[in-house]
Amino acid sequence: MVTCAACGTIAEDGSTFCEHCGARLEAVTAPAPAVVVAPEEPVPAAVCRACGGTIADDGYCESCGEKAVSERDHWSELPSALVGGVSDRGRRKTRNEDAMALATSGPTAVLVVCDGVSNVPDSDVASLAASRAARDVLVTGPAGSTVGSWSALLLTAAAAADQAIKDAVGDTSHRAEPPSCTFVAAVVDGPTVVAGWLGDSRVYWLPDEGAAHQVSVDDSAANEMIARGVPRAKAEASREGHAITRWLGPDAETVVPGTATTRASGPGWVLACSDGLWNYCSEATDVADLLHRTIAQVGTAPDVIAGELVRWANEQGGHDNITAALARVAAPVDTVHTDEAVPAEPAPTAA
Repeated sequence: MVTCAACGTIAEDGSTFCEHCGARLEAVTAPAPAVVVAPEEPVPAAVCRACGGTIADDGYCESCGEKAVSERDHWSELPSALVGGVSDRGRRKTRNEDAMALATSGPTAVLVVCDGVSNVPDSDVASLAASRAARDVLVTGPAGSTVGSWSALLLTAAAAADQAIKDAVGDTSHRAEPPSCTFVAAVVDGPTVVAGWLGDSRVYWLPDEGAAHQVSVDDSAANEMIARGVPRAKAEASREGHAITRWLGPDAETVVPGTATTRASGPGWVLACSDGLWNYCSEATDVADLLHRTIAQVGTAPDVIAGELVRWANEQGGHDNITAALARVAAPVDTVHTDEAVPAEPAPTAA
């Protein structure tokens, strides 16, 4: 249907000229949804915050010897009023090897969190490259896509993230342990949440009312122990529990993520996070309680909530890097459906 720009008359399909005023008709194409990407992570400060001196190439002040503070140690993203996150170095690590990349495209939100493998050179580079590459793929998906389409796009996003790591770190054939990272992503399309993952970074569905649950399934030694009957708390606290069985990076045996979906029957929050947060609060019901207490204290701005969750994790010890990213889900128009997680067929795990 075409409307005449001169007089407003609705023309018949296929008409070239307006039957009322004779003006030439021009077809109008609806604009694509605006993609809003959070600002890119800042570069490290070039001026010493202790004395104002110059930071040398080695990362230390030429005047007082103080190590430069990187703005990656703590940064936030807020692509919209309903989507935001914070990533923090924590109290015990010397650098932040977590990364996040958030965006919105029309009504669709994208959350990506990657956790670099600790103490491997350039794993911070790997996580940042992977998260941004995955985000850039996922924002191309049109709102209202089927769950199958989103799941397929998550596979494409994981492959793009893996390639981005290889491009960013270059030749790693000489390294015993090449840079690598976990991967978790959530697409929030109306009341539908589709998650994809490799490793033990997580996606939770945390409704305002009703049962919360973890949408993702950890690829970890702890999860294998739980499957054998070991209590969750004991498995996750064990020394070997945090060993991951799938990841992104040059030595990954597979980069096909597991996928699952849930459909919200009411309003709530989607949380994507690294283990620096869930180490201290693992069960979905406990995470939901923490979130609701936090909202009662600081309000509903997602970046503020995420910042408070990070602060809380640091108060518990801050033994690892911490990342929390949130997207708000409004009450759906169709409330017939109930919350349900539908895992995809499990992908093969690395030996």
